[in-house]
Amino acid sequence: MTHGIPAFLTDPHRIALLVAIAGAATAIVATVAPWISPDPLARRIKAVGVERERIRAREREKLAAADKRLAVRMKPGRLAKQLVERLDLQRWLGVDTAKKHLAMAGFRGPGAEYAFLAFRMAAPIAFSLITIIYVFFVIKWSQPFFVKLGAAIAAAYLGIQAPTLFLKNTIDKRKKALEHAYPNALDLLLICVESGMSIELAARKVSQEIGIESIPMAEEMGLLAAEMSYLAERRIAFENLAARTGLDSIRALTTVLAQAERYGTPLGAALRVLAQESRDLRMTAAEKKAAALPPTLTVPMILFFLPALFAAILSPAAIQINHWN
Repeated sequence: MTHGIPAFLTDPHRIALLVAIAGAATAIVATVAPWISPDPLARRIKAVGVERERIRAREREKLAAADKRLAVRMKPGRLAKQLVERLDLQRWLGVDTAKKHLAMAGFRGPGAEYAFLAFRMAAPIAFSLITIIYVFFVIKWSQPFFVKLGAAIAAAYLGIQAPTLFLKNTIDKRKKALEHAYPNALDLLLICVESGMSIELAARKVSQEIGIESIPMAEEMGLLAAEMSYLAERRIAFENLAARTGLDSIRALTTVLAQAERYGTPLGAALRVLAQESRDLRMTAAEKKAAALPPTLTVPMILFFLPALFAAILSPAAIQINHWN
């Protein structure tokens, strides 16, 4: 059996067959995936609707002075909820910071909070157990006991950091998507405001139109419209938008909106200035990338282009010299 595997791997016909099978499988998956993948825009719009209902329930409870939990449609997982509540994980796993980061990553509601807390507790245990089983029983690592114990401790530390790293990467990706869609969303908001719409209707219209380009931006604008409808002050809705996104550009937009709401300054002129600034910043960033392109391409050209060029130039001469000799 062991002699047959190297023979199988060294047979070029079988290797070509495996490559052909892998290519055919990749083509089938690439063809079928768009038909079976869920619609992210519909899912995000549904999440925005759930968040709107949550805000409405919260404001009704404030008006009624009732001390009850928020009524949301999307219920959290039972297992994660029971685990978090029985072990009281909210007390010692940094819930306040986790809630802020989850909101910035686009995860909202008690379900996301319970799942994150449960995963944050289970990840180091699972990583350490897997490492112990692999080191002691699977490969039977011929190292001292303390070295194996150190590997298990390192795996536990990796498990502690894994949820935070995953959340950080998700936040960074979402910030890039929001930053990319911000100029177009600002232009749409400016058009809606100058056409006579109120800021609430303008935000709702932008959330409907920008969803084709950026689902996170559509979600944030929809939540902004919902909070402006149900919160006592629109300033709070603007501050919540800046806190959820964590972007300086959107923070500048919320500052302009809050000042226009408080002092009655012309909103259209301020949005026009912000739109021009966002376009200038985007052009500056593109120019920086273009200026950094030649130094970046120097090493790949030396490694891959010049050897092929020298081979193409010197090969005929080498063949002729060899023929004369």
